[in-house]
Amino acid sequence: MARVLTPRAEDFPRWYQDLIAKAQLADNGPVRGTMVIRPAGYAIWERMQAEMDARIKAAGAENAYFPLFIPESYLKREAEHVEGFSPELAVVTHGGGKQLAEPVVVRPTSETVIGEFMAKWIGSYRDLPLLLNQWANVVRWEMRPRIFLRTSEFLWQEGHTAHVDEADARAYARRILHEVYEDFMVRELGIPVLVGLKTARERFAGATATYTCEGMMGDGKALQLGTSHELGQNFAKAFDMTFTSAAGSVEHAWTTSWGTSTRMLGGLIMVHGDDNGLRVPPRLAPVQAHIMVVKAGDGVAEAAAKLRDALRDAGVRVGLDDRTDTPFGRRAVDAELKGYPVRVEVGPRDLAAGNAVLVRRTNGSKTPVPVTDVVAAVLAALEADQQSLHDEALALRESRTVTVQTLAEAIEAAATGWARVPWSEVGPAGETEANGKGVTVRCLVRADGSVPDSEDEPDLVAILARAY
Repeated sequence: MARVLTPRAEDFPRWYQDLIAKAQLADNGPVRGTMVIRPAGYAIWERMQAEMDARIKAAGAENAYFPLFIPESYLKREAEHVEGFSPELAVVTHGGGKQLAEPVVVRPTSETVIGEFMAKWIGSYRDLPLLLNQWANVVRWEMRPRIFLRTSEFLWQEGHTAHVDEADARAYARRILHEVYEDFMVRELGIPVLVGLKTARERFAGATATYTCEGMMGDGKALQLGTSHELGQNFAKAFDMTFTSAAGSVEHAWTTSWGTSTRMLGGLIMVHGDDNGLRVPPRLAPVQAHIMVVKAGDGVAEAAAKLRDALRDAGVRVGLDDRTDTPFGRRAVDAELKGYPVRVEVGPRDLAAGNAVLVRRTNGSKTPVPVTDVVAAVLAALEADQQSLHDEALALRESRTVTVQTLAEAIEAAATGWARVPWSEVGPAGETEANGKGVTVRCLVRADGSVPDSEDEPDLVAILARAY
C-alpha cells in the first residue's frame, strides 16, 4: 500500500500538513491566514472546550461575551498593549458604505473592552473578585500562517479578572495556570507541559508577569500551549477601574488575564501523531471506541450494534462503521488517520469463534477478545493508553533535554531539543543573542522546578529552545 503521509523523520512540517489534510481536520480559508475547521477537527475542539470550561467554572469564573469590534482609542489607553499588538491589528475604517468617525479594531484580545465594562460594574470591594471568561474568535494578522499554530483568525477562551490586591490577583493567575491549564494538558491532552515564568522580553504586552505552559513537540521544538498573566494595575489605571475599600479609600483594582486556543490542536497533533496519522488521547477523543464491521455475514451487523450499545451504556463514546460496500482496508486506514483510540473489528470468522478483534491505536496491537469481554477490554485499554501517550511524550522530552552551563552550549543544544542553563549565564543580553539565532528563552523555573515570582530571583534556570 502506498504511504498516506510523509514520514515524520523525513519532513516533519510536511507530515504535519499531510496529516491535517488526510485526517480531514481543517483546510485553508479563502483569506490568507484563515482556516476552516472541519467536523473531525471541531469535534476535538468541542471536547477541549467542555473539559476546559468545567475547570474554569470550578475556579469560580463565569462566562460572558464582549464585542468583536473595539474602538481604536481603547487600545491606545495602555501604551505597552497597543505597541505590542500594533503589527498584528486588523482595523476597520469603513462601515455601511461610509468612513467611520473612529476606526475600530477587530479584537486581538479583550483586555481593553472588558476593562471598560469592569470599571462600570465595580463599585466596592464587595464586587471583587470579578471573574469572567469568554469563548470567542480573535484576529491577529499573521505573516507566516500555519493551520492551528498561527492563523490570522483563531478560536480561544480568554479569562479576565479583577481583585482587591496584588496577592489575590497573583494567586488567581497561578490557580488558573495549575488547576485549569496544567491539569487539563496533562490529564486530558496527555502532554507533560513545563510550567514557568516568561522573561520580560517574552511576556504579554502590558503585563507585569506572564506564566506559561510549554510542550515539547515530536521534532524537539517548543510550543506555548497556554498563558496566564498578572496585569498589575496597568489596565485598571488606564480604564479608571476603581473600588471603595473596606476602610473607605478609593483604590485601583489588580487584574489578570489568561488564555488558551485552537493552537492546542496543533500541539496535540505534533506531540502524539505518528506516521500513520493522529493519535487522540482516550479521555479527549470524541470517539473512543470505533466499531468496524469487517464484512457482511450472518449476525455480524447485529453483533456490532449490540457491542455499540453495550459500550455506550458503559459510558464509552462510540462510533459504528458498517459500510461494507467500502473496502475494509480503506476504512481501516481512515480510522488510523483519525486516531480513534480503540477499534473493535467484527467479522464473520472471528464472530463464529465468539470473538471480536481489539485494535489499539497507540501501539497497533491486534488482540482477539471474547465478545462477552469486549466492554471490559476496551475500558482497560482506554485507561492504559491515556497513560502510555503521556509517558511516551515525557520520555521524549527527557531524552531531548540537556543541562548545560553556557549560553553557547544552550544555543547549540536547541538545534535538537531543549536546554537547561543558569539564567545568570544568559540574562537579557544573552537572550537577545539567542533570539538572533532563532532560539528563545521559553521560560524560567527555580532549581526545584517550581515557578518563580520574578526573573530577578537567584539561581533560576532558563529553558532555551527553538519554537513554533
